[in-house]
Amino acid sequence: MRHFTSIKQFDDLKAALEAAKYVKANPFADQALGKNKTALLVFFNNSLRTRLSTQKAAMNLGMNVMVLDVNQGAWKLETERGVVMDGDKSEHLLEAIPVMGCYADVIGVRSFARFESREDDYTEKILNQFIQYSGKPVFSMEAATRHPLQTFADMLTIEEHKKTARPKVVMTWAPHPKALPQAVPNSFAEGLSMTDYDFVIANPEGYDLAPEFTKGLRVTHNQDEALEGADFVYAKNWASYEQYGQVLSKDMNWTVTKEKMALTNNAFFLHCLPVRRNMIVSDDVIESPQSLVIPEAANRVVAAQTVLKMILQDL
Repeated sequence: MRHFTSIKQFDDLKAALEAAKYVKANPFADQALGKNKTALLVFFNNSLRTRLSTQKAAMNLGMNVMVLDVNQGAWKLETERGVVMDGDKSEHLLEAIPVMGCYADVIGVRSFARFESREDDYTEKILNQFIQYSGKPVFSMEAATRHPLQTFADMLTIEEHKKTARPKVVMTWAPHPKALPQAVPNSFAEGLSMTDYDFVIANPEGYDLAPEFTKGLRVTHNQDEALEGADFVYAKNWASYEQYGQVLSKDMNWTVTKEKMALTNNAFFLHCLPVRRNMIVSDDVIESPQSLVIPEAANRVVAAQTVLKMILQDL
């Protein structure tokens, strides 16, 4: 594997999940792969789980790790060509990226949707510049349209806890005070489309995801109907795709509560974190024995380490 930007880059999802299970059982077995190799993790946005889990994953593989917070301690970066740089941005990404490539063997990039231009976001302008100009393998630590490491961890968590070969998995929109990107739900839908699970997406009208991520999938605007008999409930907010980046609703009837979970088949609760309690999910649900948010977060190390291992094997 050269670059990793989508869960669909796994030719064999079952084999990838088996590889992850091996990594989880043997976290320090492959340190020779990363010896004298450097991972550079570049963050254009805030992070807790992604930063810590990816650092841990790289260290488990014997790698040196450098972290660059672009908005703290680095020159402000211009990303557009043709701009007269007479403002507060001192360096252009097109010089910064190849310089970063000089210092690293593998580069991870985290760059959210900006909601300034749907075209720019959905063509992954920043991530693709790193792929084009760094000269090094690049993996996404969340981009504008996908969060594949999160999805890989989510799918591993479901595999570990499913009680039937074909569980019913529901991804439901939930309210949030701010406009959030579609990266996590897009990526989760993309990953679940690779399985034979009974998968349903529930969201209010106006919140349908991009057709490229939902083609062939069941989408309903009735949350209660979707939750009936569910084995896993994945709650997530996202802003409108059609009215790009807009908050069209803060309907608290979509909050995942104890009453909502009573409609399910004693379902497990999933969320990528961080989560707005009592907006996305009530306290009693996220604190219940059926909540998998902590094991899910722990699996972020396993997901990142499995992907880094694949990349290192092909260096």
